[in-house]
Amino acid sequence: MAMDQSEKIGLFSVGINSSLVLIKVILAYLSGSVALVADAIHSLSDVISSATVLAGIKISKRKSTRFPYGLYKVENLVCLLSSLFIFFAGYEIVQTVLFKEESLKAEFLPYAMAGVLVTMAITFFFSRYELREGERIGSPSLIADAQHIRTDMFSSAVILCGLVGGLFHWPLDKVAALVVVVLVFRAGFTIFLDAIRVLLDASLDFESMDKVKTAILSHPQVTSIHSLRGRNSGRFKFIEADIGLRVRELERAHHVSQQIEAEISKSVPNVDRVLIHYEPEKKDIRVCAIPLQEDKMSLSDHFGEAPYYYIVQMRERDRSIIEERILTNPFK
Repeated sequence: MAMDQSEKIGLFSVGINSSLVLIKVILAYLSGSVALVADAIHSLSDVISSATVLAGIKISKRKSTRFPYGLYKVENLVCLLSSLFIFFAGYEIVQTVLFKEESLKAEFLPYAMAGVLVTMAITFFFSRYELREGERIGSPSLIADAQHIRTDMFSSAVILCGLVGGLFHWPLDKVAALVVVVLVFRAGFTIFLDAIRVLLDASLDFESMDKVKTAILSHPQVTSIHSLRGRNSGRFKFIEADIGLRVRELERAHHVSQQIEAEISKSVPNVDRVLIHYEPEKKDIRVCAIPLQEDKMSLSDHFGEAPYYYIVQMRERDRSIIEERILTNPFK
């Protein structure tokens, strides 16, 4: 089976992160930097994270009779796992830069610094590409992986400060570490919350719900929206709506609902399923017939044999009387 775009990007991410691990291991060996060793381990966690994302994308596509709504939420579970990797990366940066001493080889520091700059450039451009593609195809796991990989750039910046400090004996790495850790934990917390919202079936964002509402009300046969619900599952959206239709025939109502579903799918990206419950138009006027006896005042016990009928027309919305009259039973 051919791979789609999300799988190709996920596989590319594994390859990029594996290359970064190799580069950092070589730089750490040449420079004697303990921080670079830790950064290589950090990048190794990126490889594991990217591989998990790729596995999540593949698993989420599998169809199962036991899971009729799909396995799309596997991607959100992967996002949760990625957020844990990000939290671990922040902890790792603190441990490495603030608490571990380094034994640097001064003659190799310029090469190590150049190598770190190269890894930062690779990380920056690939994370931008992965984030852009993840947003384009609506893949939360690719977006999470891109934000995770971007933390590698910040950790590399901390390592670079440490290498510069090694040349001039300045403790710049400690100041930079505090800034990086805040950004790292912020990214992890955002991804964590987004994944939790979807797993708990929180409502769609307001912008998407407004687009759905506009698409429904744009149809001329729609009289009202009784209820509207939407939720995410992985990159896909599920929408349910209860609406009133200015239609009496069941076949015509079904056709209108199909048109509305198509319009919603056109207006909102990545809609997997739209479920429309429709009700026919309710009449605003109700006609009541009340059987009367000969005196035209008392109620008759027999509707068909009553000599007179009190006929009243009422407006449903306010119960006001439009017309009232008394008719003789023509069959009496």
